[in-house]
Amino acid sequence: MDGIINKEVFTQLKEPQLYHYYEPEPGLFIAESLKVAQRALDAGYQPVAVLADRQKADREFAPFLAACGEIPVFLEPEEELQTMVGYHLTGGLLCAMRRRALPPCRLLLLDARHIAVLEHITNPTNVGAIIRNAAALQVDAVVLTADSSDPLCRRAIRVSMGTVFQVPWTVLGPEEWPDEGMTTLADMGYARIALALTPDAVGIEQVRDQTHARLAMILGSEGDGLTPQTIASCDAVARIPMRAGVDSLNVAAASAVAFWTLA
Repeated sequence: MDGIINKEVFTQLKEPQLYHYYEPEPGLFIAESLKVAQRALDAGYQPVAVLADRQKADREFAPFLAACGEIPVFLEPEEELQTMVGYHLTGGLLCAMRRRALPPCRLLLLDARHIAVLEHITNPTNVGAIIRNAAALQVDAVVLTADSSDPLCRRAIRVSMGTVFQVPWTVLGPEEWPDEGMTTLADMGYARIALALTPDAVGIEQVRDQTHARLAMILGSEGDGLTPQTIASCDAVARIPMRAGVDSLNVAAASAVAFWTLA
């Protein structure tokens, strides 16, 4: 790409194209709605273009647009916006923003006490919901494996209600997990707790009753859960007690219970 921002950024480019827009530099993501875009702006992300409802531009969007500085702003009637993006744009605003280089895991976790590690969670809805839970329930940072869904894809951002810009997070390289990542957590003093349904899993309340200076809650994918290698590397395996006949919760729901109980 030549770096010139036009409407196709909002209407034609898919997530991978946005991700690689400035390659080898970090690419773009799209923030949808004024609230979400404002949270990204407040977090220091750089806006590069806006597509918005013309009728709201001079009133509802004016302070945000002024704060964005000299960038392309494309204004269209509400009906035209829906035609352009292919769905009803509830918030009436899309903002294209520059991604930032992700921090190394050790740097991210220096001041974090409670963290979540997401292993192979590929559903963006779950990733967004987990990060929103982390923001609400005092989890200090989130670490994702390379095969997890991108927290800055549109759906994850939307489901998180913009909390992906509030909770510090990073992504481990494919060569870093599980061995190097697990070693890093141990070296930094984290008790590594796998959330899994294994025969030796203890009730999550038993983990809660122990004293941990630092705690890493490790969650796996909906279908397969955590890998055996990851579970074997953890200090303990915890489960959420449930009524007979129900064997598991959606991973986002499970994260909320775990964060509330342990963090």
